[in-house]
Amino acid sequence: MKKIGIILLSILTCNLLFSQQLDLFIEEALRNNPELQKFELTYNIALEKVNEVNNFPNTEFSAGYFVSEPETRTGAQKAKASVRQMIPWFGSVKARENYAKSLANTEYEDFIIAKRRLISSVSRSYYNLYAFKEKQQVLSENISLLNTYEKIALTLVEVGKASAVDVLKLQLRQNELIKQKQLLEQDFMAEKTRFNKLLNRNASLAVEIADSLMLPVDDKILTIDSLKIHPELIKFDKLYESVEKAELLNQKEGNPMIGFGLDYITVEERPDMNFSENGKDIVMPMVSLSIPVFNNKYASKSKQNKLQQQALTAGKQSRLNDLETMLDQAIKNQTSARISYRIQEENIKKVKKAEEILLKNYETGTVNFNDILDIQELQLKIQINLIESLKNYYLQTIIINYLID
Repeated sequence: MKKIGIILLSILTCNLLFSQQLDLFIEEALRNNPELQKFELTYNIALEKVNEVNNFPNTEFSAGYFVSEPETRTGAQKAKASVRQMIPWFGSVKARENYAKSLANTEYEDFIIAKRRLISSVSRSYYNLYAFKEKQQVLSENISLLNTYEKIALTLVEVGKASAVDVLKLQLRQNELIKQKQLLEQDFMAEKTRFNKLLNRNASLAVEIADSLMLPVDDKILTIDSLKIHPELIKFDKLYESVEKAELLNQKEGNPMIGFGLDYITVEERPDMNFSENGKDIVMPMVSLSIPVFNNKYASKSKQNKLQQQALTAGKQSRLNDLETMLDQAIKNQTSARISYRIQEENIKKVKKAEEILLKNYETGTVNFNDILDIQELQLKIQINLIESLKNYYLQTIIINYLID
């Protein structure tokens, strides 16, 4: 029990340190990533549009001068000034404001989705870097092991118990592993560039990778119901709500508009007459009503809104089906990765035992270098598969976290 407790503590400690380091990189990406900043700015623009729509139509001012002055009883009209203000039907401005807010809410969900995708991309890249680093380490260990075998072979050649061909085979195998390591270094550098660019920093900047990572003791308990609050589905709800707001606005815009105005006309005094209202200016308040007699466009807009709501309902269900499929597949792949990891762990123990037997044979001078190469190749394959299984497990975890966290 004490040994099990120590193992569990070791797993928790390693994974905690790994997670803390990854969290720091994710926080940096959330602060600096330009793609995410673009979505945030787009959301802020949508919020500002609420202020844009919260107004009345432009106030109209006009002025004119009578070239041919009309004569009235009180004198000739000289000039005219007018002011007009149309006012939308009651609640129209508020309806426009609510519609703009609903569009802003949709943009916000795009921002949240972009954050989740960025977190997934940073995590995926980091796990790839970890896998490349571990594979290079495994190759270095195997190169060193082959170098040890080469020294043994050279010793046996001297006493006539091995041939120069055995030495050559070991050297060729070493060169092959060196080539694989160099290729992995190039893959690591390319992935490092991608990782640094996700954090919007210099591509050549070093990335500190955790020393070790282990499988967690238990997998997270998952339910399909968690998908119902996923931002990609919430976005459909927000879009549906925006169409509802658009329909309310459409109904308001189909109502009349009321206008208020004032005309002011200057009148010149009549010099040949003397009476109380001689030259009195004219002030004329006005009220107008704009009625949408030809309102086919509003009826058509209502039909479009209904069809759009039906399309959004179908789109949401389709996306829910896709997400459920993705979650189910990720869970199965995660389980498969765990099974593969456990099998590779058992296989590596058996290969180590076979290696020990070969080393004991060296003491008796009966080393078969073909067997050594076979065991070394098998050991390398199992070690690489072990790293791949671990990486695949966490890549599936990234997908699951994107879907339900």
